[in-house]
Amino acid sequence: MPSEPSSRPPAGSRPGPEPHRVAVLALDGVIPFELGIAHRVFGRPRDAGGRPLYEVVTCSVRPPGPVRTDADFAIQVEHGPEALATADTVIVPASYERGPVFERGVLTDELAAAFALIRPGTRIASICTGVYVLAAAGLLDGRPATTHWADARRFQELFPAVDVDADVLFIDDGDLLTSAGVAAGIDLCLHMVRRDHGTAVANDVARRMVVPPHRDGGQAQYIERPVPDPQQSSTTAARAWALAHLHEPIQLRDMADQESMSVRTFTRRFREEAGVSPGQWLTRQRVERARHLLETTDLSVDQVAERSGFGTAQSMRQHLQAALGVTPTSYRRTFRAGGGACLQVAGSR
Repeated sequence: MPSEPSSRPPAGSRPGPEPHRVAVLALDGVIPFELGIAHRVFGRPRDAGGRPLYEVVTCSVRPPGPVRTDADFAIQVEHGPEALATADTVIVPASYERGPVFERGVLTDELAAAFALIRPGTRIASICTGVYVLAAAGLLDGRPATTHWADARRFQELFPAVDVDADVLFIDDGDLLTSAGVAAGIDLCLHMVRRDHGTAVANDVARRMVVPPHRDGGQAQYIERPVPDPQQSSTTAARAWALAHLHEPIQLRDMADQESMSVRTFTRRFREEAGVSPGQWLTRQRVERARHLLETTDLSVDQVAERSGFGTAQSMRQHLQAALGVTPTSYRRTFRAGGGACLQVAGSR
């Protein structure tokens, strides 16, 4: 895509006086819920001085004016495609408007002209079927991507060059990020805030939105029983107990005992409810605890490893390297020396 001259800092650079600009592309047939996610997530974060960390604008492929939604109302969009030329991040929400993109996998002339305005190196993300637009633009050839599980087969047939994974909530592939449908868009946007500014900022946004602060990208899209059957015991108490004892060695038998279940039954029930195994869940919680302590305390690496349940600094280094692609020291330096940076998460698939 050709570059447009801009006075804004390069995409992905360390945040400066100007907030990171997020452009949300509203296409005809856009789903209002998905359209509003970016504004709700990126509109909240502030720096220590109370200044917004992000600026969010909504744009269309046409001059400012009304855009149809899939509901019984239209929205008035104040920006045309030129907003894409100054964006640090571009987000394409889901749309139900069927046309060349969804039927033949090709961009309309309007969309092609709009995407040509996006600067090289700009972070581009899609929510749900917005991934069709990224694929039709040729951005995903040979790269991993996801979309709503119900649409994944058709998407793969239309774009065979894309490495489609229908079993995850979102995929972070550096400058290109894709998510599954609906609430997974929230997970993706919170992940980008976490990647830019750390867990404390992302967790604050999540608390204000009253949503879970972190669902890992590799978590299953479709969980067999997300709401426990009232006739059967859930694993909620075991998870609460594990979080309270995260600094201690925890065995699978210990967690199963909290629910008075056999290990086999507990493991099956846990996976049905959480979408991952107890061991995977426990590791993710310890990584999140370690990230929080590295960001917000001056504890030594050994002390962080102990309090997050990894036992040794070496064990914690291995797990953070696998999950985040960085060492504990590098992670702390990133988020303690200037307010965050675009950290690539290696284990988001």
